[in-house]
Amino acid sequence: MIRLEHLYLSPGHNYFGHHEQPAGEHPILAVPALECVAGRGVRGDRFFDYKPDYKGQITFFAAEIYEELCTTFLPLAGAHPAPSAFRRNVITRGVDLNNLIGQSFCIQGISFLGTAECSPCYWMDQAFAPGTETALKGHGGLRAKILTDGWLRLPVKGGAN
Repeated sequence: MIRLEHLYLSPGHNYFGHHEQPAGEHPILAVPALECVAGRGVRGDRFFDYKPDYKGQITFFAAEIYEELCTTFLPLAGAHPAPSAFRRNVITRGVDLNNLIGQSFCIQGISFLGTAECSPCYWMDQAFAPGTETALKGHGGLRAKILTDGWLRLPVKGGAN
């Protein structure tokens, strides 16, 4: 079962399109719910209506990978960058996201199609810790298309999704 741990919106690009330029300074916003619009993306996000049939209308990242990175790169740092550092929309638990590439899947009644890995880039070394880009190869998260409209919502504390 796929559990949702965090939901994020980012109204602007910090890395995408910034090659050989400084990173942008657009916030990434933790939200309790995301409006998923079939074929268009997450309303309010930087990739909403980006281009027709875009394979990254929504992105997912595994909490388990985040925790491994914290242990590997920052075991003594005390405070770690938040999972939002990866700029994915949905932080999940309980599923190998690579297994969803090429598969239709459903979360909270919304249908998605896993299209590709979110390939890590050199910005990850700046956003999280040096070496993160290499460590994320094969584990960068999931790009997906949204097939049906609906709202993803974080579970109420003590509840299930």
